[in-house]
Amino acid sequence: MGKLTLTTFVTLDGVMQAPGGPDEDRSGGFEYGGWVAPFADEGMGEFITEVFGRAEAFLLGRKTYEIFASYWPEHDDPADPIPGKLNRLPKYVASTTLAEPAWGPVTVLDGEHLQGEIVRVKDELDGELQVHGSGQLAQWLLARDLVDEINLLVFPVVLGAGRRLFPTGGLPTAYELTHSATTPAGTAVHTYRPTGRAAFGTIGD
Repeated sequence: MGKLTLTTFVTLDGVMQAPGGPDEDRSGGFEYGGWVAPFADEGMGEFITEVFGRAEAFLLGRKTYEIFASYWPEHDDPADPIPGKLNRLPKYVASTTLAEPAWGPVTVLDGEHLQGEIVRVKDELDGELQVHGSGQLAQWLLARDLVDEINLLVFPVVLGAGRRLFPTGGLPTAYELTHSATTPAGTAVHTYRPTGRAAFGTIGD
């Protein structure tokens, strides 16, 4: 049985929208795309390369799939774990609107039975089924306890607007920290595993 991992870039105020470029995702009138660029450094690159090195398949939302499909086939390098694996490993897209995906190998998962399909795919793997970006999908997975591990890269910037990874009304969940590091540019890299429902009490009791 494999495990489902989520790797996400967030700001200090929890925004995950459009980290890679100004036009990546302007939905909701978002004007701050590309906020990762000033902090991209060797430490960040080394961690992301390590994560991709463990991938056996990818689970993506439609928007992220289309963004990746427009870029990675034109920047291929079999020796580099990022484009090498993205262009060659199985990709599963959670979408009800993607009719003819061209960037393969790819399977569009049935939206009406998405949870069962994801569990089936994960159970057939030995390594990691990785989710990158895919904001709406990430929130959907977290709300259903389907994420086995989160790689959270927290960048030293506040935006005050944009889609957040953990929205109001999310599932109260406790996590254990399994890895922590800081890049030279000040990005905090944390890996968490869920341990169950969040617990509550009074300090000092």
